[in-house]
Amino acid sequence: MSNSSYLSFIDQAMHYFDRPHEMTATRPVVSAAAWRGDELPPLAEMAYYLSAAEQEELLAAVARARATGLATRELTAAHFPLPLLADRVAQWRRQLADGLGFQVVRGIPVERWSQGEAEIFFWCFGLHCGTPGEQNPDGDLLGHVIDTGAAQQDAAARLYKTAAHIDYHCDAADVVGLLCLKKARRGGQSRIVSSVTIFNELLRREPELAARLFEPVLLDIRDREVNSPGSTLPVQPCCYAGGKLRTFYHADYFRSVVRHADVPALDSQLQALLDCYEAIALEPGIYLDMDLQPGDIQLLSNHSILHARTDYEDHDDPAERRHLLRLWLSL
Repeated sequence: MSNSSYLSFIDQAMHYFDRPHEMTATRPVVSAAAWRGDELPPLAEMAYYLSAAEQEELLAAVARARATGLATRELTAAHFPLPLLADRVAQWRRQLADGLGFQVVRGIPVERWSQGEAEIFFWCFGLHCGTPGEQNPDGDLLGHVIDTGAAQQDAAARLYKTAAHIDYHCDAADVVGLLCLKKARRGGQSRIVSSVTIFNELLRREPELAARLFEPVLLDIRDREVNSPGSTLPVQPCCYAGGKLRTFYHADYFRSVVRHADVPALDSQLQALLDCYEAIALEPGIYLDMDLQPGDIQLLSNHSILHARTDYEDHDDPAERRHLLRLWLSL
């Protein structure tokens, strides 16, 4: 633990992967998290819209936190009181843990803030929702999702620093949150899908492949050099206990692990599993696309949701380019 208000990268990952497991699920999982995109109401109906009074509460809280003179990562929830929103935040936490697994909040007054003030807001908002954690071994706590021109050909490149398409994956934290500051000229939609629904579909079509999800799969640790000690890690994609299915899935990192000299080619069953799993996740009607607008917050459970992003074309003006802030949270 680096600080009482946030978790280290390792502590957060250990918390996330400490998932209870009792048995291999052999029947469809019945859960609010087992949704299909084409059966949900429009996002405009599911999102929560801040009232004028709630917006004013956020503006006042940012001003109060800024006045402390503390660095953003040194701020605590006590520096950012949210009496009006406290009950709503509790509802959103329940939605993430036991409901649909996602929540969108609209009307964050980002146009009233500088980037630094938006960072103060999102950090402190995260402190009310859970415990923030470091997003990489470098200790970054508040990620900036923006095209930096990073080489997409680099096997270790972080695609969130590019404008490229990002395949379905989970992050190693209970919740990932995004705050949209600027949107792209074209594209850059957030795509989410229920990993519970994918499992149920896979179980119906290919039960042997579904069972393979409860066995370890090697994960590529991109923060390590190729072939270095600790550059791969066995991870069990699915854990099932108490009637709840918790899934970690990362298409790119499950596939790229073969770049290490000591890792053999993927066996035929695992290759078939990955191909079938991802094909189901891409079927029309199963996933849900979100076109996040400036002032939108998207919160996703990494236990029941996979997320992806379509590629995008950005604005010519650097000041208008797509920019989101990202938080990882433990509940």
